[in-house]
Parts: sequence; structure tokens; C-alpha cells
Amino acid sequence: MSDKGAGVVMTRVLGAVTAAYSAALIVSPRILAKPAGLTAVGGSVPASVRTLIGAIGARDAAIGVAMMVATPGTPLRTAVMTRVAADVADAAVFGTTLPDRSARRKVAVFAVCWAALCGVSGLRR
Repeated sequence: MSDKGAGVVMTRVLGAVTAAYSAALIVSPRILAKPAGLTAVGGSVPASVRTLIGAIGARDAAIGVAMMVATPGTPLRTAVMTRVAADVADAAVFGTTLPDRSARRKVAVFAVCWAALCGVSGLRR
């Protein structure tokens, strides 16, 4: 398998992981709400937080599926760059606005690392 072919496989795998994680967020928003410090006392997820995390999950699931099915070349690069842009935006927003300072850093670092991993996978698509 060529380096380009291996990169496409890596991008497809990252897309599948993104789609699966995102679907899990829709079903169980606590997966993101807890590390983001957005749970209520007792660990429940407020309805407004549940709605926003569900929207993020839906957006990211769509991007993940696009990474899985886009044809190599411009369509796949576009899907990957959309993933990177979404993660960078998440890092900026969560990293500056979450109520808990330690949660800001944790969530932002995770988003930046995922953006970098996806970005590297898409360099030669």
C-alpha cells in the first residue's frame, strides 16, 4: 500500500472514530458534559447543555461520515479540513468560555490534538 493509500485508510479510520464518538455524545451527553464541567450538582446534564452537546454530536457525526465516504482528492481534503476547523473552533470556544479553568484546558487540548491528528491524516489526500 502506498503512503497515500495508507493515509486515506487512516483518514477513514479517524472518520469512523469521530462518527462513533459523536453518536455516543448524542445518546449520552454526559460523556462530554462531565469533563467540560457542565453537569449539574449530582452529575445530571441540564436540558440546555444536552441540546447543545447533541447538536455538536450531530455536526461531528456528519463530518466523520464525510471523512469515511468522500472520494480521495479535493472532497476528502475538504472533509478533513472541515473536521480540523470544527475542532479548532471548539478549542477556541470551550478553551475560553467553560466555567471551570481546568476543564477549559482539558477540553481545548483534546480538541487541538484531534484536529492535528486529523489534519496530518489529510495532508496528502
